[in-house]
Amino acid sequence: MSQEIAVIGTAEFTTGFRLAGVREFQNVPEEEKAERLDDAVEDVFATEDIGIIVMHADDLDYLSRGVRETVETSVEPTVVTIGGGAGGSSGMREQIKRAIGIDLMDQDEGANE
Repeated sequence: MSQEIAVIGTAEFTTGFRLAGVREFQNVPEEEKAERLDDAVEDVFATEDIGIIVMHADDLDYLSRGVRETVETSVEPTVVTIGGGAGGSSGMREQIKRAIGIDLMDQDEGANE
């Protein structure tokens, strides 16, 4: 079964992903994030064919405790946050490791065996 990528955020955030071919997105205007972001995230989580959800890291601050816990602990779909300065490539590495259970960048585990 093919899995889709979904993007949640402001129109400015989602536009680049849409231009790259991502068809699933939820636009939430900056001034409405406090009221609408939880619903947008829950809508995407309810969509069965979503495998990866992309959000801006700063948007996690707008989520309620329950939705944020779901986002932070979800394995499928995997939630990938970008931006925000914190984490950088090591943050992405940890998200991938959590999602698939192995560290793809660990060179000590016999990469060419």
